[in-house]
Amino acid sequence: MKDKLLKGVKLSVEWRGEDRGVAVSVDVGVAGAPQGVADDDADGPSELGRPPVSRRRLLGGGTAAIAASLALSACGTAPRRQLATLRTPPVPPSEGVLREVVGENSRLVIAGEEVDTGALRRFYARRGYEPVWADRPGKADALVEAVLNADSHGLDPATFHADMLQQLDSFPPLHRDLLISHAGLSYADALAVGRVPVGNRRDSEALAADPIDAAAVLDAAIDSRDPVARLEALAPSTPTYQALREALRTFRQGAMPRSVAAARRKAIEVNLERERWLPRPLPADRVWVNVADQNLVLYREHDPVFATRVVVGEDALRNQSPEFKATIEASFFNPPWVIPADIVTAEILPVLRRDPAYLERNNMFMRDNGEVEQRPGPDAGLGVIMFDMPNRFDVYLHDTPDKHIFRLDNRRISHGCIRVQNPLEFASLLMDQPMEVINERIALGSTTRKSLAPPVPVFVTYQTAFADAGGAIAFRPDFYQRDDAIWRKLHGLPPAPPPPVRAVRRPVPARSRRRT
Repeated sequence: MKDKLLKGVKLSVEWRGEDRGVAVSVDVGVAGAPQGVADDDADGPSELGRPPVSRRRLLGGGTAAIAASLALSACGTAPRRQLATLRTPPVPPSEGVLREVVGENSRLVIAGEEVDTGALRRFYARRGYEPVWADRPGKADALVEAVLNADSHGLDPATFHADMLQQLDSFPPLHRDLLISHAGLSYADALAVGRVPVGNRRDSEALAADPIDAAAVLDAAIDSRDPVARLEALAPSTPTYQALREALRTFRQGAMPRSVAAARRKAIEVNLERERWLPRPLPADRVWVNVADQNLVLYREHDPVFATRVVVGEDALRNQSPEFKATIEASFFNPPWVIPADIVTAEILPVLRRDPAYLERNNMFMRDNGEVEQRPGPDAGLGVIMFDMPNRFDVYLHDTPDKHIFRLDNRRISHGCIRVQNPLEFASLLMDQPMEVINERIALGSTTRKSLAPPVPVFVTYQTAFADAGGAIAFRPDFYQRDDAIWRKLHGLPPAPPPPVRAVRRPVPARSRRRT
């Protein structure tokens, strides 16, 4: 049976060989074969009286040093009837077509979007560069159906070219195979590591799951009894992810005012994406800081055993607490506070011009490199204990002498570090030591470091929608205004106009510097 092409779809194929090439431009009229191009099984001349040209001939291409460009674009313009223009070299063997289309020097464009030919090349290499889906129609249909229902994960099916997947029969066999494979690879990667890669986010959004080889995953899934289940298993299995998916289904049923439901759906989609940025599985013992909730939880064997309020970074971009993973290696008792030079310039020097005795009165001194150090003590900026968790942001968990601030609802008042309301109880649990031992170390007055055995991973997150201790979905304000940019990227939309506040990128301080 003849394949039909989409009304208004333009297919263009271009290969360049060493000494000759092929350039094909096919404009499709009403649904049917493109003008001047016959099906593989055509026996006679085309309807316009031209000699038939098989698709195999169209999809064949040059010899060595091949660069391929294949574009599939669904356009909304009125269909035009126009003869195809062809320049073709001798037709190569058909089995070499896929190898050429996804070759190392090739370029593949679908609907104006250049796609990852590397993943396609690795996938088809595992299959001997042979078409995959024509003799697996059931598995192909199941995979396409899963991608078309990607919105159940808060993903936008349109970003996987859902419009084309819904009309696969309108494309030639090779294009169908490439479309299904590309959709499967992209979907697997999105479930495993997120749709918005770390290189396409703010620098402060640094959480990232371990990468996968989507080609190997899809290749193995094909030979399984349930390929879709294999791909779906790549998504997080955390209670928050499952609860967010269930909430998404509920909000889509329209049980609340439309404007409220839309805002809730947006928050859920964004936070499903944030869950996909997390490693799998999460460590059973971990410290979890949710900046948006201004709270810290310690987990043992995945169960929460301790929770406390925290102070987080201010709303100003340069002082926002970032999202990242680190490891608490040790506790510092009676730590000095080394104030980075950029904070000194912005905040300390103006004070000194008005109050020259400020440093002496606060037990501080100026260092030769422009930093200011505050000597340890109960009134020092880091309090009596700091948790050493080396990271490129120079953000730490620590005590504070200003205990009254934990009574505030808005605790976004730090330069990025996380101030802990009950740090001594936290240290006792982390170090598996009684409170008497913790207090004895502090009473010594000197700065000492005690390593944790074993070290404990810490996640600093920004979850504006999450499952609370009872399993219900809790929402928090997006005070850092991060959600919209992620949501727009999830839906393939251009960035919103920048906010009027000027963003100043702070330098990454050396490890010895401490923010508070």
